[in-house]
Amino acid sequence: MEKIDRLAWVDAAKGVSIILVVMMYSAYNTGEYTGQVGFLHYVIGFATPFRMPEFFLISGLFLSQVIARPWLQFVDRRVVHYLYFYVLWVTIMLGLKIGVYELDLSKMLKELAFAMVQPYGVLWFVYLLATFGLVTKLFYQLSVPAWVVLPVAIGLEVWSPHSASYVVTQFAAYFVFFYLGFLTGPAILKLVDLCQRYPARAWAALCVWALVNGVLVFSSGYAVQPVGMQMGSAVLPGMHFVLAVAGTLALCIACGLVVQLPFSRWLVWLGKHSLVVYLAFTIPMSLFRAVALKTGLITDTGLLSVSVMIVSIVSSLIVYAIVRATGIGKFLFERPRWASLLHRKSGSVDAATPVTAVVKN
Repeated sequence: MEKIDRLAWVDAAKGVSIILVVMMYSAYNTGEYTGQVGFLHYVIGFATPFRMPEFFLISGLFLSQVIARPWLQFVDRRVVHYLYFYVLWVTIMLGLKIGVYELDLSKMLKELAFAMVQPYGVLWFVYLLATFGLVTKLFYQLSVPAWVVLPVAIGLEVWSPHSASYVVTQFAAYFVFFYLGFLTGPAILKLVDLCQRYPARAWAALCVWALVNGVLVFSSGYAVQPVGMQMGSAVLPGMHFVLAVAGTLALCIACGLVVQLPFSRWLVWLGKHSLVVYLAFTIPMSLFRAVALKTGLITDTGLLSVSVMIVSIVSSLIVYAIVRATGIGKFLFERPRWASLLHRKSGSVDAATPVTAVVKN
């Protein structure tokens, strides 16, 4: 397995990550309105320890290859790139929610200003990617050693402070995984490459991991709720971090094995367009869920959750395809020239490229 295959599993991992993220929001959003728990809630429960940590670790995987670039170039690709889409899609969402539905422009502008310091809705992930990239670059530029940063980052994750600032709360919870991706990226690539050469042993190890993860998540004290998951022993301080790291590595290895199979191309393709889905999926999710519940088209919470998930992902990709085909609304998924600090040729910064691919080049 050479470089192309290793990059394929990274995109596949992105594909799994975006499926899990949309699955979580679909299940919990549906559960909130039905007041019931569906089978997808248990799938999300199993993935809770590693769902978002894996997304952040993959996002930092190739950062070591670009961290030494000049500040202007780094900030353009690792900070401004994400902030452009964050501001754009926050404006769209607030415009639909408040500007159109409530017809209150003043309130919309206030909420938009507040979203600059307190991440809005599901877009907090994009906001934090820009923040993590900037912070890591600062540590690198100031020559702060990893043996100083990493223990502090682990301590914050184990402590899990709940601050009034969502940025502080989520920074403490997930920065360590982004930083681990930055530190251990080459080693993870080698690990996945090794497992690809011994697939039978790797699958056996993954089965053991899945059993242990499932037992700890669904052990005494767990509770699956319509809008959340209370884990069992997996929630204990320290244990959650260990399971998060183990889960992220397991998912990387699993994707490394899956890309060797002929039916995996769709997952790789989805991963390459994961940012598209992440930005757009909440709008069709809310619309379809509302229509389905009002018409009684699907009454079972589990089936409705799956339907909402599929419609959310497919609808986002259909919108993207229409934009690409017509050129109308190109700015939705492609950062225009004026939003680049480097003033490069228009189209050279392609927002349809996933987050992982952005840090590759």
